[in-house]
Amino acid sequence: MSTEKKKRLLTGDELEQIAAHFRMLGEPMRLKILQAVCHEPRKVNDIVTAVGATQANVSKHLSLLAAAGILSRQRAGQSIYYGLQDKLTLKMCALVQSQRAG
Repeated sequence: MSTEKKKRLLTGDELEQIAAHFRMLGEPMRLKILQAVCHEPRKVNDIVTAVGATQANVSKHLSLLAAAGILSRQRAGQSIYYGLQDKLTLKMCALVQSQRAG
């Protein structure tokens, strides 16, 4: 018989938070943005160029990702840099991709 403690079930609020995180990642443009900033913070214009979308569209997604705590936002003079704040999100994406590739 196992001596491991029983794991508690997640509450409804905790499940909703997890679902919201997955919904945030369910938009391909947001995944492109994460890919563009995964190695180093980048300026908004650089992200726009990397993902091939309009500045307005990218800005909308950057705001959502930052509000969700997935991206960090730092101002340097006139520029705003976005970088990956939640490293676990990137690992999770890599795990999903590795399962799909196999």
